[in-house]
Amino acid sequence: MPVRDKGVVVTGAGHGIGRALATRLAAEGARVVVNDLDAEAAVRVAGEIGGYPASGDAATEQGVTALVEAARGHLGSIDVWIGNAGIDRGNGLLATEEDWAASHEVNVLAHVRAARLLVPGWVERGSGRFVVTASAAGLLTMIGSPTYSVSKHACVAFAEWLSLTYRHRGVVVQAICPQGVRTRMLDNAKPLQELLSHDAALTPEDVAEATWQALHHDRFLVLPHPQVATYYAHRATDTDRWLGGMNKLQRRLEDQGTAR
Repeated sequence: MPVRDKGVVVTGAGHGIGRALATRLAAEGARVVVNDLDAEAAVRVAGEIGGYPASGDAATEQGVTALVEAARGHLGSIDVWIGNAGIDRGNGLLATEEDWAASHEVNVLAHVRAARLLVPGWVERGSGRFVVTASAAGLLTMIGSPTYSVSKHACVAFAEWLSLTYRHRGVVVQAICPQGVRTRMLDNAKPLQELLSHDAALTPEDVAEATWQALHHDRFLVLPHPQVATYYAHRATDTDRWLGGMNKLQRRLEDQGTAR
């Protein structure tokens, strides 16, 4: 799928993976709207890539509505939506009600709200692309963080539902599922950095490149760490063995005093 002159929105594009995605697509000729809660970052990245800054909270109903309206006003139409914004908040059973609610809002409902506004128009015209940054945690799990694990599983599940419901109408849905990526989120996951980097922590640019390649074949899962496909298959075909292996990792972290 060439993106030259296509209208693209990237949420959470002020830093990390979102910034790399916006930069890569702009370099390929896309007209990119850069969204981020950090207004200064959105303006900075938009200036760097020749994009259009649209700061705001893309998770709330009001915020995503304003973003879609602003993007359509600038682009004319939105051809590709990349819902990249996400949070990792709350540890173990001590995660608060607020942690659970915020994780669900940003990691799940942001995509639901965007799809409500975008998909009907795409179905009518017969084309559109909805991409979510879901994380390998959405296929496997995340030791220590139930809020992140559950919300990212839900993110993948919603993307699957969109794909199976609308693919025959011309709507392509894809889920980016990397493991460790050198971003602020990985920096903040100090006790788990070694585990998340087991198959090498990639750069945001590596993820952007994998996503760019995936835009050409429309495959649902975008796996910057190819090993994730093997882990996912093992999880499905021998669940108890997989859970036992994950529990072994949990115990190792507890023995090291680094469990979250």
